[in-house]
Amino acid sequence: MKKIIIYSILSLSFLACKKNDEKVAETQAKEDSTQVEPSKSEADVAELIEFSPEKMTAYIQNKNPDTLYVTNFFATWCGPCMQEIPFFHKKMEELQGQPVKFTFVSLDNKSDWATEVSDFADEYNIRKHVVLLDGNLLKSEFFKDNFKTWTGEAIPFTVIKKGDRSDETVGSMSEEALNQKIKDLMAYQPASKNGEKKEITPSSVSKKALK
Repeated sequence: MKKIIIYSILSLSFLACKKNDEKVAETQAKEDSTQVEPSKSEADVAELIEFSPEKMTAYIQNKNPDTLYVTNFFATWCGPCMQEIPFFHKKMEELQGQPVKFTFVSLDNKSDWATEVSDFADEYNIRKHVVLLDGNLLKSEFFKDNFKTWTGEAIPFTVIKKGDRSDETVGSMSEEALNQKIKDLMAYQPASKNGEKKEITPSSVSKKALK
């Protein structure tokens, strides 16, 4: 049976997740026909980290028992994704200095990496926490191997993991739900194992300049 890539799976679901304010933005842009949108300079589009599916799998499957991993899959055009991002950002600031790693995985089209995704990273000051993932490279096995509940049919999706325990959420979360899930897993104390693999973080991956 032919393997299905993520954009084949998500194409219909993502349509229901587009920003509600797109028409408003278009109307506002047309109000002044003489106004010209300034072009982004190279300095505005700093390098972002791109993960291959294999590198993403290695990161998701981290077994470091001392670190809590909060990994959120999103797209900048997804309304529910953008609604919950402030909750993650607030919690990330609250937990600074603690063994918690927040990672935001963009599933935007590659054509939007240097614009929409870059702007998003700057807006929340989380550039070093944003990872680019080309959905065209993801096959059904990627979801089967890494997640219990997510088949790639909808976003946002969040997996919170510590050691051998994880919590998966398909769809957006309230601030209260996010706080409770993080609190519960932070309290979990998994047993340490010998021969544990070295932790993989976004900063350990070579950066690729966006074109």
